[in-house]
Amino acid sequence: MSTPVDSRRRSLADWLVVLESLNMAHIELGLERMTLVAGRLGLLSLPSHVITVGGTNGKGTTCALLEAMLRAGGHSVGVYSSPHLVDYRERVRIDGSSPSAASFCAAFAAVETARAEVALTYFEFTTLAALWLFRDAAPEVVLLEVGLGGRLDATNVVASDQTVVTTVALDHTDWLGSDRETIGFEKAGIFRAGKPAVCGDPEPPASLLAHAEQLGTPLSCTGRDYQWQQQGDDWCFHGLGLSLDALPLPSLPLMNAATALATLALSPFALDIEAIKSGLQQARLSGRLQQLTPGLWVDVAHNPESAGYLASRLAAIKGSGRCLAVVGMLKDKDIAASLAPLRGLVDDWYLASLGGPRGASADELAERQPGTCFGSVTAALAAAEAAAGEQDVIIAFGSFFTVADVLANRAQ
Repeated sequence: MSTPVDSRRRSLADWLVVLESLNMAHIELGLERMTLVAGRLGLLSLPSHVITVGGTNGKGTTCALLEAMLRAGGHSVGVYSSPHLVDYRERVRIDGSSPSAASFCAAFAAVETARAEVALTYFEFTTLAALWLFRDAAPEVVLLEVGLGGRLDATNVVASDQTVVTTVALDHTDWLGSDRETIGFEKAGIFRAGKPAVCGDPEPPASLLAHAEQLGTPLSCTGRDYQWQQQGDDWCFHGLGLSLDALPLPSLPLMNAATALATLALSPFALDIEAIKSGLQQARLSGRLQQLTPGLWVDVAHNPESAGYLASRLAAIKGSGRCLAVVGMLKDKDIAASLAPLRGLVDDWYLASLGGPRGASADELAERQPGTCFGSVTAALAAAEAAAGEQDVIIAFGSFFTVADVLANRAQ
């Protein structure tokens, strides 16, 4: 990427066009480039308490729950997450709000100057910009959501104070490996010697446990070091110095709330029970089993594990009416296994093609699940809404891109 003289005068839209037009959206794991440029920018450590959150599913919701509880306790919090759904600025939150477009532009300009001859991927470039924004704002806590894997992910360049692995399941197998043991090792790559870590997976791979022991990482696991259980309309958490009963059920997955509480228990931030309860009630995240209208829901479920959770919730949402599914997926996902948990709940399938080199066509989806094919999510959604009765429910899922298209459609 050349550096034109007027690069500091680019708008955010200009910057995003530049980044995307130079084929920087591909995946290229490795920390060499990040370490070099982050070092030049002084971003290898931050003036905040850094918690890095990895895992196959639940990273974003765990970050949202941590953010909500910490903020309810009076702490300033920065969050880096990906991908965004509608607005690029969603990737960074500082005290609940995204930085201004001008702030992002300043961050991009700083990264562009520092990288000089170093070629960066889209995710590396944008991660460095987020770290630059956090260093500038210096919140008490920074939550970094891992993009892919962990060991070689761009976020892993930062010296973190705590780490979290939410779950370990099969996803991104082309990059991370084809079994849980291999993937578990990649996820455990964010662990730090002597720094507390939490694993929210009830059956952590042996590779993850072994890596923590080899590094000297004090690892706390669900079911072993802490327990949680739903009890009717509330739930309880016990372990790691906490004994909490009658907690309010969050709108986000309960297992992620337990993972977030375990993480807080190991942090230097002591929260009172009212802050914990308030945070649990307030935590929200766009695209996670989100109701847009009385009959329209969206969820970013895109692999077998997350689709299984969606299925567990869909029965109650469906009620006595029909369930119409609008589905768009990426071709590198396990499409058949991701749709299987929903088959007994969905009455009609509206299959949508997703654009881009990774997008699966509706015909490719139909090879795994018979349904009506459409050229876009917008067309599939329009057909589903035309066919839905008053008692029916539409669920749009399968990819962040699918949910993004639905949200963009609603915004028009």
